[in-house]
Amino acid sequence: MPLATVNPATGETLRTFDALDAEEVERRLGAAEAAFRTHRTTSFAERARLLRAAADLLEADEREIAEVMTTEMGKPVTQARAEAAKCVKAMRWYADHAEGLLADEEPAEADVKDSGASRAFVRYRPLGPVLAVMPWNFPLWQVIRFAAPALMAGNVGLLKHASNVPQTALYLEELFRRAGYPEGCFQTLLIGSKEVEGVLRDPRVVAATLTGSEPAGRSVAAVAGDEIKKTVLELGGSDPFVVMPSADLDRAAEVAVTARVQNNGQSCIAAKRFIVHTDVYDAFAQRFTAAMKALKVGDPMDEETQVGPVASERGRADLEELVEDAVEHGATVLCGGERPDGPGWYYPPTVLADITPGMRVHHEETFGPVATLYRAADLDEAVAIANDSPFGLSSNVWTREEADVDRFVRDLEAGAVYVNGMTASHPAFPFGGIKRSGYGRELSGHGIREFCNITAVWQGA
Repeated sequence: MPLATVNPATGETLRTFDALDAEEVERRLGAAEAAFRTHRTTSFAERARLLRAAADLLEADEREIAEVMTTEMGKPVTQARAEAAKCVKAMRWYADHAEGLLADEEPAEADVKDSGASRAFVRYRPLGPVLAVMPWNFPLWQVIRFAAPALMAGNVGLLKHASNVPQTALYLEELFRRAGYPEGCFQTLLIGSKEVEGVLRDPRVVAATLTGSEPAGRSVAAVAGDEIKKTVLELGGSDPFVVMPSADLDRAAEVAVTARVQNNGQSCIAAKRFIVHTDVYDAFAQRFTAAMKALKVGDPMDEETQVGPVASERGRADLEELVEDAVEHGATVLCGGERPDGPGWYYPPTVLADITPGMRVHHEETFGPVATLYRAADLDEAVAIANDSPFGLSSNVWTREEADVDRFVRDLEAGAVYVNGMTASHPAFPFGGIKRSGYGRELSGHGIREFCNITAVWQGA
């Protein structure tokens, strides 16, 4: 895949970039190793000062970088600005909280005495240069949610971004440089996917984090496993959105639309499978379908646009194939389902009903504005449908019954359960999944400790 900015609203190639040659990659790996030797010794106060400076710059750049993101991957520009603001929030949160999250941990006094120590504690120490392989769908946020905790922990970052967002990737390197970070603390590697293995196998790279597709995750995990290097993987998702009889149907349907089409439907944590109790199925389906049909699809630079194009021609073709397969196997199209005429890679908000396990859409992730509707006879069947997926990233449950909440929290196979609200990521809460959605956690204290050497310190009398 070329390193290029291709506007998904028009299909026009706007800029192309040369990949780094082997000599430049080697120079940058050396710079990362050298930067780590110094950065690891800096105080939390100094790290926080630098991260706050980067946050201030990003806040000032919000409108400019939002337009770059929209041009490169097609999200509505209003959502792009919100993404930039979210990054600023996360950077400041880690600047404020990292020292406390990584403070030495003291075991119970009785355990220290039992071990024969005069003193014992646990210290979180940085690991070194970490390779981040990042996707195009949230081209700023995905990187910042790795970079902010990693840099605050004393690590340094090497970014291999998606090939279709090179301008955003270069902006991120420049952002940290402008903030005053020493050379080598955060670098962008404009390389193709075939070059990732060589970088990951380099002994100067100590760990990797990847957000992306299941095949990409398998590839990186296999190489890292062979090298015995730590990885964190956040892969696909096909999140259930369960609606029970006691739910506020108007609110549930309203949030369901946003949950499905946020970022033009291209979000791992977007709700994709809508599992509705039979007692309220018809009422919910009517509300949900009407609202999906009413969405404004158009130019993502238009402030009124709610759904823009998907990011690539291949991405739209994948959606079409899933919808066509479902229809061939008996699915009912309640709205959408047909490619519009005109330039760009647009696909309409689509709702499919009468889904069965024999359809590809039942087991595969729909990365675009396509929703599937399921009818559940009771809570047991709702849980069974929700868990009948290879993915386990997040989940959404709508009910006013505490007994329902307890059951869903106990039984849903997912990294998060959101009750009467839409799944979202927040710096204070751990983020990640199970099953084929990956392993490890980002954000919160759990995320910042993923790339730390958790060191036991024991002192004798």
